[in-house]
Amino acid sequence: MALTLANLPQYLHKEIGVSEWLAVEQDRIDRFAECTGDFQWIHIDTERAKDGPYGATVAHGFLTLSLIPVLAKFIWAENSGIKASFNYGLNRVRFAAPVRSGDRIRDRVSLSAIEDRGEAKLLTMEHRVEIDGQEKPALVATGMVMVQG
Repeated sequence: MALTLANLPQYLHKEIGVSEWLAVEQDRIDRFAECTGDFQWIHIDTERAKDGPYGATVAHGFLTLSLIPVLAKFIWAENSGIKASFNYGLNRVRFAAPVRSGDRIRDRVSLSAIEDRGEAKLLTMEHRVEIDGQEKPALVATGMVMVQG
């Protein structure tokens, strides 16, 4: 069952769900480097990275963070009652493990707070981005989103 404005309270302090897996391929890493101007070899030089600390290129931490909206799109029901939603901010982000080129990641999401803000609600969500086959997550983040019905 996905979130709607009407059922938000029943998910408070609970896991909402887990996204599908998403492969983080080298092409995506290269395009992120192009967008941000971060061309550090550990991200884009596949030959040099083979001898590096991870044996392969790794995604930028901020690339992994930026994929949360794509991964977490499953959260909202199609007819959620939401007219608009806006990223409000991040309270805490930790990059716990590298995402190697070709790794698959997914987001495990829980709802930790709901705050009424007049016509809107400020939601605080805990994100744990997991790497397929690894115990340690790629990142953990506390994100906030403002929703209006």
